[in-house]
Order: sequence, then C-alpha cells, then structure tokens
Amino acid sequence: KLPTDAFRKQLQALKDLKLKILTLEEFLAWKTGNLKLPERSVLITIDDGWKTVYDHAYPILKEFEFPFTLFIYKNYVDGGGKALTTAMVEEMKANGASVGSHSVSHPYPSTIRKKIQLGPEKYADFINIELGDSKQFLEEKFGEAITTYAYPGGFHTPEMFDVAKKEGYECLFTVHPGKVSKKSPNMTLPRYIILGTHDSVFENATRFPATATSTASLGAFIQNIPHPVTPAAGSTIGNRLPIISADLSGIEQLDPTSLVMRVAGFGKVPATFDPESKKFSWKVNRRLRKPTCDITVSWKLLDAENHEKPMSWTFIIN
Repeated sequence: KLPTDAFRKQLQALKDLKLKILTLEEFLAWKTGNLKLPERSVLITIDDGWKTVYDHAYPILKEFEFPFTLFIYKNYVDGGGKALTTAMVEEMKANGASVGSHSVSHPYPSTIRKKIQLGPEKYADFINIELGDSKQFLEEKFGEAITTYAYPGGFHTPEMFDVAKKEGYECLFTVHPGKVSKKSPNMTLPRYIILGTHDSVFENATRFPATATSTASLGAFIQNIPHPVTPAAGSTIGNRLPIISADLSGIEQLDPTSLVMRVAGFGKVPATFDPESKKFSWKVNRRLRKPTCDITVSWKLLDAENHEKPMSWTFIIN
C-alpha cells in the first residue's frame, strides 16, 4: 500500500530531481525505435485496475501533470465495487493515462504452475487466452492498439514469449527491480515496486549511475521523521564528523535508559541523553567515508516491555 501523502512526496521528488516523466508512447518509441530521451527518465506504471487509483492517485498525478500507464486486466474492468469503470479509465486517458494489458484473469504463479501440469496443449490454450483475449478486449473497449503487457506478479515462462510476439506485444514488464536500457530484453523488462514503507526502493529507482555525459546521481530520500533530527533527513552536509542528534521532547513517558542509536558503519554508538533538552546525541569520532549515512534511534516508553517503532533517517555527505 502507498499512502497518498507518501505518493505526493515521491512525485514531488521526481519533479525536484527534474526527471523526465514518460508517456507509454514515448517509452515505446525510444525502446523499439529511434526516439532520443534524457538519460534519466521515468515511466510510472500502476497495475490491476483498482478504483483507488482513480480516487487517490489520479488526482495527484493530474495535479503534477505527470503521464502514467495503467496495466489492467479484463475481468476487473467494470467489475463493480473496488474496480475501475470504463468511464474512469476514459477520463484518465483524457488526462495523461495510457493503457496496457495485465491478462484476462490475473493468474497468480500457483495457478500458472497448475496449468503447466495439465500439459503443453492446455497450457498453450491458457496463455493464448490470457495474453490474446485481454489485448483484444482492451483494444475494442478503448479504441487503441495495446502493445504492452505486465506479467501478473511478474511471473512468466518462455512459452509466453512466442504468444506475446504473435499477438503483437512489443514490450512486456516484470517486477524484477532495475533500470531499463536499450539492451534490456523487451520480453522481460524490469520495474521497481514502489511502496510507502520501503523508502530504499524509491531511492534505488531514482539513483542513476555515471555515464559518458553525466555524473552519478543519488536517489531521492523520502523519509517521514516524527521528531526533529540533526542532520536533517535527506539533507546534505559538508562535515564528515557531525553531531548526530534526535529531539525527543515530543515523546511522553520516554524511558531514557532504553535509548539506542545505531549509525551505519559504527553499529550501536555511545550516544547520550540530555534530560533538560530531551536530545539524544552523539559526535561522530571517525570520519564518515560513504556518500550517505543511515541512522536509527529506538526507545521504550516507561513500563513498556517492547521498543516503539524505530525512527530511521538518512543524510548525505558531500
């Protein structure tokens, strides 16, 4: 799940990084043709066809004027309840959305394995329906050529490749994390699964290596810190021997004896707690060597048996 506040912060980060947000048509023209794109470009894809996309994600994407691609499966269009309707998809298409296929029934890997056990002929019939019928349905429903497919759950078998080519699919997407290059196989293109609880994935997705014409760039750090920290989450500092601190004055019933600070490369450090300011601090005693530093602070409340959810953040050293 991806809360809307986290989604908004991620889109703002893409904007701040000045990344090119692609339409599906631009991506295809680049991947299968000669269109030139900025080296650091992003294709936003959303799978399945949940109504929450229309209710929550779409308004924010529209606000940022970002194009996006919906990979939807046949049996869930106009499926009632939590499903997208044709009218919703048409409205989103009029405001930057493209459509790709996500099968007929969204079969999970366990279902596909059972179909394989039925023998080559029945399995061939199955994948012809899942890839072929879904494509035909979407083309008739929305009046455009469907040439992309996202494997449900990212699961695929070699038999699907021939069917995909026969049906006219140009690019098919997995959920294996990674960047797409011109050399990436069109049948198994990688994608990052972006959630609201794994900030490191978004960081990796927006980090780009150095090329012949550009230097390497760090990814975007999307962090929700409930209490003030120093250095600030996502900030860049020029000092490799900083004071790291967390202002915990907003925590009632804090048990100071339970406080633990961990710093990447150092492990648990001898941080001290000031009972007046309620700050928990440590002065780095050995130069930070990496371009980023990860911090975790954990604590218990008085009379509690377990620690609260740790507070973690990252800052950058330039």
